[in-house]
Amino acid sequence: MKISFAKPQLPDQGAVVVGVLENKVFTPTAQALDDLSQGGIKRALDASKFNGKKDQVLTILAPAGAKVSRVVLVGLGKAEAIDSQAAQSFGGTGLAQALTSGDTQVAIAVDAVPGLKIDEADFAANVAFGALLRSYRFDKYFTKEKKEDKPSVKKLAVLTAASGAKSAFAPLEAIAEGVFLTRDVVSEPANVIYPESLAAQCKALSELGVEVEILGEKQMKKLGMGSLLGVGQGSDRESQLVVMRWMGAKDKDAQPVAFIGKGVCFDTGGISIKPAGGMEDMKWDMAGAGAVIGAMKALAGRKAKSNVIGVVGLVENMPSGNAQRPGDVVTSMSGQTIEVINTDAEGRLVLADALWYTKETYKPKIMVDLATLTGAIIISLGGEHAGLFSNNDKLADSLTKAGSAVGESLWRLPMGDAYDKQLKSDIADMKNVGGREGGSITAAQFLKRFVGDVAWAHLDIAGTAWSKKDTATCAKGATAFGVRLLDRLVADHYED
Repeated sequence: MKISFAKPQLPDQGAVVVGVLENKVFTPTAQALDDLSQGGIKRALDASKFNGKKDQVLTILAPAGAKVSRVVLVGLGKAEAIDSQAAQSFGGTGLAQALTSGDTQVAIAVDAVPGLKIDEADFAANVAFGALLRSYRFDKYFTKEKKEDKPSVKKLAVLTAASGAKSAFAPLEAIAEGVFLTRDVVSEPANVIYPESLAAQCKALSELGVEVEILGEKQMKKLGMGSLLGVGQGSDRESQLVVMRWMGAKDKDAQPVAFIGKGVCFDTGGISIKPAGGMEDMKWDMAGAGAVIGAMKALAGRKAKSNVIGVVGLVENMPSGNAQRPGDVVTSMSGQTIEVINTDAEGRLVLADALWYTKETYKPKIMVDLATLTGAIIISLGGEHAGLFSNNDKLADSLTKAGSAVGESLWRLPMGDAYDKQLKSDIADMKNVGGREGGSITAAQFLKRFVGDVAWAHLDIAGTAWSKKDTATCAKGATAFGVRLLDRLVADHYED
């Protein structure tokens, strides 16, 4: 979908999206349409339950005298409450109503209204950003889709008087490209995205200036990554560790920040095999790695002035005659030994070596890992928040604020020695699982053993990586949770 910015005048074709403030307070464009229809817009509102509350929608046929096909009224809520997220929601909600309408062009009117706290250029840019995010659709495998089910919109014009809207949109467009890459790789089936092919997707980022290094099994074995390699030993696909380096700071030797992602491209559970029902969803057990890859694309795309390292451990967890068994003991790169009680608690084994490698090789300021790590976090937080665990209050606070700013909410959970004791093994330095209680917390405690003194945070995104319903800026499916959060963290705290 092509997005442009134009002067605020009614288009001569397609659909037009206009905002209405709470209590049916018209924006200038809504008022102009009402005048054109001799009060027809107001009469339509009076005949409906539409009141202008945030994200309320009413679609009506265009009034006589207007050349557009239809008018989509979207509630903006109260003017003083409109921020970047509300602007994105306005754009995404409006586009969604026209996406399959048959119209090929849509215009969204962005009006300056009394009481608006957000800069008008930023308002318009975020409206475009929200619409762009909502336009995403993973449809490459449809071969017989009905015409009426296919999106018809090809062009979107954002109507605004703000001269700086286009330039404000440019970095947001780069972030959207990162989001779309993540949604793509997370949506792909496991016969298309597996360790080698996902590593190739990382390699493609070199076109943006990202330095990419791929370590195969021989290299990882030489480094002593027995924890990661044990997970993938049952698969015919070779495990990979991919390092992506974006050195955008003025001082290329300055200490970087590091993001680490769990990339289990398919998770059967291994010998501790999962139930058959719903196992197809385990194609997205690499969503943590997907988020890191997308974040690296976003940062490179907008030329972030920061040194950032992205590391993803890519494996398949498959049952076979060579698969890891419950009761096996592996030696991690750190030298610590792990008794594998449950082969379905494999993500932490991948991250253990990825975290240690990152810490030892790059000496980062901070490390943040993302992983669809535990079902327990879904029970705890549902799909509304990702779980946050950290050894550093300042980093935890920065992540929480970054998440709130972009609509990717985090909720911090406790850690402590009492939980850590559940990992005690009778024959090794630790077990890979604790008891049933506090499963997400004991998983985080396990990871903490591989970060040393580095400021570190773990984001358990199992409940937020995939959505079963449409939202204002994302159709159901892969959400790319974490891409915008990591980008915002860098923008707020780690750029020159």
